[in-house]
Amino acid sequence: MFESLAQSFDWSWFRNIFVVVYAVTTVSIIGVILSENRNPVKSLAWVTVLLLLPMVGIILYLFFGRNIQNTRKMSRRNRRRLKKRELAPDIDVRRLDLSAESLQQITLARSLTGSPFYAGNDVKVYTGGAGKFADLKQDLKSARRYINLEYYIFENDKIGNEIADILIERALAGVTVRVIYDHVGSFKVKNRFFKRMRKAGIQVFPFFEVTFPQLGTRINWRNHRKLCVIDGNVGYLGGMNIADRYIDGGSFESWRDTHVRVRGPVVGALQYSFAVDWHFMGQPLIEEPVLTDCTPKGDIAAQLLTSGPTSQWSNIAYMFHKAIAGAKRRIYIQTPYFLPTDALLKDLIAAALAHVDVRIVIPRKSDSMLLNYASASYITECLRAGVKIYFYDAGMLHSKLIIVDDEFTTIGSTNFDFRSFEHNFEGNLFFYSKQFTSQMLKVFRNDLSRSTRIVPSQWRRRPLPKRIIESIVRLLSPIL
Repeated sequence: MFESLAQSFDWSWFRNIFVVVYAVTTVSIIGVILSENRNPVKSLAWVTVLLLLPMVGIILYLFFGRNIQNTRKMSRRNRRRLKKRELAPDIDVRRLDLSAESLQQITLARSLTGSPFYAGNDVKVYTGGAGKFADLKQDLKSARRYINLEYYIFENDKIGNEIADILIERALAGVTVRVIYDHVGSFKVKNRFFKRMRKAGIQVFPFFEVTFPQLGTRINWRNHRKLCVIDGNVGYLGGMNIADRYIDGGSFESWRDTHVRVRGPVVGALQYSFAVDWHFMGQPLIEEPVLTDCTPKGDIAAQLLTSGPTSQWSNIAYMFHKAIAGAKRRIYIQTPYFLPTDALLKDLIAAALAHVDVRIVIPRKSDSMLLNYASASYITECLRAGVKIYFYDAGMLHSKLIIVDDEFTTIGSTNFDFRSFEHNFEGNLFFYSKQFTSQMLKVFRNDLSRSTRIVPSQWRRRPLPKRIIESIVRLLSPIL
């Protein structure tokens, strides 16, 4: 009977309907892409994919091509309510002993995000996980009011369980504990790890949880931030996730990273950032005071900038553009993945051609072979312009650090790549201090002693198959 029905059914009618629906869908998506006025190269690339790869093009677009720019994370009213809890006084930066370039950077940050400028901060720098986690555990144990913790990766390993145990003990003691982890970043972690914390009263939530049917609308937008705020007195931010490899190196000889512990008024900015992300996930507005004490704890000035796919501007990328374009003496960069946008690549090349000392340190071997090939594809152009490129040989370099001239340094979660600039929710602290910049220059130069500078003549002689792979992988840079 079924065979006779199949034979009598007019399959051409079904095929025609499918073709019409597919054509309408494809044309509609192309219309959306054109109406968004994106970068013409990216728009043309997506239109080409949609036309040349039937079905596959639509699937790729749903996962990697959608734009959520200008999606409001929080109402203006709630933002004002949070801002009122920041006790730090407004500072007239024009009266400070800062260069004209630094004053412009501060103004740019304020224009992009309204980011306040905070003077009087104490900053402790970590270049390895052992020291950072020893201090973090001690600070967590000292919490009396609240702990707000947000990490891209929260592993179920030795350090992960040590942190979880402290959070559970503090929650049972009456401390309010909130945890945000990225669902994709921590995808391998079994739910029972987080369930154990929830049973103890900890409020634990995955950021942009990827479930059907939201798979295509969420998988490409990741919260890459790594920050913690404890009682409004101390904050942490940088490149280290919660995982053993940040201490023991994992499969590498060592794991070189950069993280900071801050005390002072800028802690209020970290708390504000966490509160916005918390509310964005549908949770109640955090009502607790931001700071218990806004008196100066040091003499380092700082701003926090956050950036993400919902932002009107590419906030952190714009700050990088401005700093690089204004450099007069040096631009020193550490990044695990070097996949610059076309504009940032031109900024670096222009600076080098103007005889600014441009040095970039990347790992010889990274934790991603694909990203290693993609990063290598940009090296030839840089070398030709006089940019000095170094391979870090002492392990995995995961540090995200930029130093410009004598008083500008930025540390945070932002890699020098497309994904960090356009698809990830990131956070960086921008420091304006000759003293702090001098300290970080010593760190950078110490890393140079463990690195090998690439010789242009030798680089040009690398095997042809490798160069071909690099060029092919580079095409995927915007979505890597």
